[in-house]
Amino acid sequence: MQRVGLLGLGIMGAGMASNWLAKGFELSVWNRTAAKAQPLKAKGAKVAATPREAAAGADFVFAMVADDTASRSVWLGADGALAGAKNGAILVESSTLTPEWVRELGGHAHGQRCGFLDAPVGGSRQAAESGGLRFFVGGEPQTYEAARPALQAVGSRIDLLGPVGAGATWKLINNQLAATQVAALAEAVEVARKAGFRNEQISELILGGAPASPIVKTKLPRMLERDFEPADFAVHLMLKDARYATALAEALGAPADMVLGAVKAFGRAEGKGLGAKDIAAVAG
Repeated sequence: MQRVGLLGLGIMGAGMASNWLAKGFELSVWNRTAAKAQPLKAKGAKVAATPREAAAGADFVFAMVADDTASRSVWLGADGALAGAKNGAILVESSTLTPEWVRELGGHAHGQRCGFLDAPVGGSRQAAESGGLRFFVGGEPQTYEAARPALQAVGSRIDLLGPVGAGATWKLINNQLAATQVAALAEAVEVARKAGFRNEQISELILGGAPASPIVKTKLPRMLERDFEPADFAVHLMLKDARYATALAEALGAPADMVLGAVKAFGRAEGKGLGAKDIAAVAG
C-alpha cells in the first residue's frame, strides 16, 4: 500500500485527503491549524505534528498551501518535509506559486535524492471532493509516470506540460484569465443594476449570451444572490494569484493591463473585509 504525506488541509487539500483515504492510500497529514485534521483522523489518517513527520516514510509528499512563504515554511528547515522525506520519494508541490520558487524547490528536492513535480490544480471545492481536479504538471516524464497513481486518485485530468516550472507558469496564466473574467463580471453586474435591470433580466441576458464562460455561469448566480459563503475559492487567494500573474507577465515583457485591473478589484474586496469570502464577493 502506497503512503501519501499531505501538507495543508484547506479547501483543496481536505478534498484530496478524503479521496486518497477512500481509494486505499495510507495518509499522514499536517496542517497549521491542527483541529482541521480531526475529521480525517476519524477516517483513518495519521495526524503529524510537523511537516517533517508527515513526510517520514511517505512514497509521495504533496503540499497544498497558500503562497510562496507558506511553501518555504513547510518544505525547508529542521521541521520541514524535505528533512523527513526518504530517498526516492516523489515530492509534489500543488500550491499556486511563482515559477521561480518552484524551480528552486525542485533543486532542493533533487539535492535530497527525491523526485519532484510542480502540479498545481484547476477546479473547485466540488472537484476536490469528487476526485475531479485537473493537474497542470511540470517535471521529468519518468517522475510523472511514477506519480500517476497518486495523481489519478484525486484528479480526472492530468497534463504534463514541460519541465519543472511549467505547471506553475500555466496555473498563473489560467488564474490570470479567471481573475479578469470574474472582476469584469462584477463590474458588468453593478452597471446593469444601476441602469435599472432586474436580477432576473441580468441572469437571462448574460447566461444566454456569448460572454457566458464556465466561470461566469458559476459565479453570476452567487453575485446576484450575494451568496459568498462557503468559499469555493477565497478572494485573498485570487488576489495573491493575480499579483503573481502580473509579476510573471511583466517579467516576460507581456502586457498586464487587464490582470492589473483584477488586482485592483480583488484588493478592493479584501479591503472591505471580504478576503475569506468566495471570489464572487468581488461584486460585494
